[in-house]
Amino acid sequence: MNFKKHQPIYVQIAETIFEDILEQKLTSGAKVPSVRELATTVQVNPNTVQRSFQWLQDENIIEQRRGIGFFITDNALHKTLEIKKKEFFDHILPETIHTIRLLQIPKKQILDEIEKNIAQ
Repeated sequence: MNFKKHQPIYVQIAETIFEDILEQKLTSGAKVPSVRELATTVQVNPNTVQRSFQWLQDENIIEQRRGIGFFITDNALHKTLEIKKKEFFDHILPETIHTIRLLQIPKKQILDEIEKNIAQ
């Protein structure tokens, strides 16, 4: 895993789980790799993975079954969509619009690009 400097590693680990849920690689009831297993795979301290898992538990994306491990919750897809849409509308879209304005890109060109990319 290649980590970005501008975002905490525990958040980036959670983001990969969000992406796997959205792509339905992880579905309701699926077992998530253990803290140690994931820490070894992505080459980080287990405490970092634990922090990520705690955040995902707090958001009701994963649940811990004592003695068994972590699992994707029944409403993980719905909750992930909710979290990621809020992030998009609160942060990503405003930053993108700011860049569009700075670059003076015409509205028609933006809409054409959106249509072209949605059609793919």
